[in-house]
Amino acid sequence: MSEPKSDLRPRFWETVPLNKMTPAEWEALCDGCGKCCLNKLEFEDTGELLFTAVSCRLFDGETCRCSDYANRKKHVPECVFLTPKTIAKSAYWMPATCAYKLLYYKEPLPDWHPLLTGDPESTHTMGPSIRGKTVSELTVPEEDWEDYVFDEEL
Repeated sequence: MSEPKSDLRPRFWETVPLNKMTPAEWEALCDGCGKCCLNKLEFEDTGELLFTAVSCRLFDGETCRCSDYANRKKHVPECVFLTPKTIAKSAYWMPATCAYKLLYYKEPLPDWHPLLTGDPESTHTMGPSIRGKTVSELTVPEEDWEDYVFDEEL
């Protein structure tokens, strides 16, 4: 593993509660898989949540990052700002491998997580990246999203 960034405490995710992390530590938890930027279908009667391959209009499918992260709420008002205060309400719709969700439920990070490997590409080479597997919501009408449901659990 490479040396952690200087603004991050060593292995902070193992010792620092989510609500005590610095902004840099909080952001470093993101593994860059991109799955939180997928549109989801939720069935009100069962609570079942399905991930589609239809991404937010700001999602860059090659980098697995938001194309305008700093201003995303201005362009996508329904975008959820995940924070230590909102994680309790938001954890259910986060993907199973999400570090925020895992740490909220007191679970360890997966061994492919960039904080453990020191390699930001490890999510894409060893983990559950959706790089190159999405279509933009700008090209798929909402009534067709059911045709884009991922078969595997995310």
